[in-house]
Amino acid sequence: MSETLVLMEGIDKYFPGVHALDQCRFELAGGEVHALVGENGAGKSTLMKVLTGVYQKDGGRILYKGAEVEIPHTRAAQKLGISIIHQELNLMPDLTIAQNIYIGREPRHAFKLFLDEKTLNKKVQLLFDRMNLQLDPRMLVSELTVAKQQMVEIAKALSFNSEVLIMDEPTAALTDAEIDELFRIIQQLRENGVGIVYISHRMEELKRITDRITVMRDGCYIDTVKTAETSIDQIISMMVGREIYNASKPATDKAGNEKVLEVQHLNQGSTLKDISFYLKKGEILGFAGLMGAGRTEVARAVFGADPYDSGEIQVFGKKVRISQPHDAVKHGIGYLSEDRKRFGLMVDMDVKTNIAISSYRKFRRRSGWMKDSSIQRSAEHFVEALKVRTPSIDQFVKYLSGGNQQKVVISKWLVRDCDILIFDEPTRGIDVGAKSEIYKLLDELAAQGKSIIMISSELPEILRMSHRILVMCEGRITGELSSKEATQEAIMKYATIRK
Repeated sequence: MSETLVLMEGIDKYFPGVHALDQCRFELAGGEVHALVGENGAGKSTLMKVLTGVYQKDGGRILYKGAEVEIPHTRAAQKLGISIIHQELNLMPDLTIAQNIYIGREPRHAFKLFLDEKTLNKKVQLLFDRMNLQLDPRMLVSELTVAKQQMVEIAKALSFNSEVLIMDEPTAALTDAEIDELFRIIQQLRENGVGIVYISHRMEELKRITDRITVMRDGCYIDTVKTAETSIDQIISMMVGREIYNASKPATDKAGNEKVLEVQHLNQGSTLKDISFYLKKGEILGFAGLMGAGRTEVARAVFGADPYDSGEIQVFGKKVRISQPHDAVKHGIGYLSEDRKRFGLMVDMDVKTNIAISSYRKFRRRSGWMKDSSIQRSAEHFVEALKVRTPSIDQFVKYLSGGNQQKVVISKWLVRDCDILIFDEPTRGIDVGAKSEIYKLLDELAAQGKSIIMISSELPEILRMSHRILVMCEGRITGELSSKEATQEAIMKYATIRK
């Protein structure tokens, strides 16, 4: 590590009714990978938005290379050499890689009437050579994997001659091989003196790639520690400030014998092939497999979100036809999509409306008017029961953290009192504390007799929570494991078998 690039001291930020940042501190040196961690809602993103000019601080000071600076907007941050790569990539799929990187800054021919594509591609190729990145600047972004798009975002940030690079959950959608490639690029940037702020919920990555870790909790700075001298348990303890729920590995026979859901010979083009399985009362049934194996497609077909070609679905022993989500809900099936913002929430509406939306008939009077007081009581009950962190039930959902948004989706289906709940990647993008609360909730729901299908790409999560595990590969169920039989090795064996 070399000189201090960034020093943020005493940073305050207020939103209506919320003290989002309270006297926060952060320091970044050149050639350092510095992790910024904390639960969802801890203030990590808000602090980085202050640094990148998205938000204006209400107190404190920012020093950049030893000089105090004001960062009134994002362009000012880029001019200083501070760039951010967001978790949700911001590339235009129908443009080339080179066009995306220099959008709005393209070299032009004489009289500036036409773009100089040749010079543009040459500039990007030089950038890629510097990164040892094997990509053709002329390729369309739509042809790239998520991992390659991530590399393009990094290249775009470096095209501004960035000396500070903020990465927000950069590995969330990457495979192990792609993560290795990303870490190679990070190591190269570190050697070139770039300071990297690394935001991640994946604790194991911190040990592998970072030099120091700064922990935040409830909008406050907690501590900065050296990664090599600190255990993961110590980091988690600082993050949550409370006891973490550790689910014990469930017994295979813990669930009852009554079958609440049976799917027989379900087919959907080349995506799903002869899918048959059952779900018992009080059971957590895990679905494991590699990306693209067909797990989400099974869930969407069962819930009626996507049509299927053939097959049969039985609920409580009775054959049912589910052709749309309304049919599934009518039969007591709730679905928590992996993309909660797109399919699970109305982010521009308040918490109470989101919680009540799937049960509006329950809250409607004969006159057609809504029972507002009943909606309010129900929303307040589940906000308290699930410990949703929100200033009030009138807060817009878009202002909640990812973990709290997930709890709102869960509340929606609990109000509906669904017997069968399908959780698709229930803890994706949420922190260790919120994960622990969701694990506890799943166990409690199963103990109450609710039946749960849980789809997860995290093998430790599947192993920890499931009574039984079904493994998929290329649209087929290739294996079934009891909780006693299940290991990561056994799951990966079935996840790579082609039947």
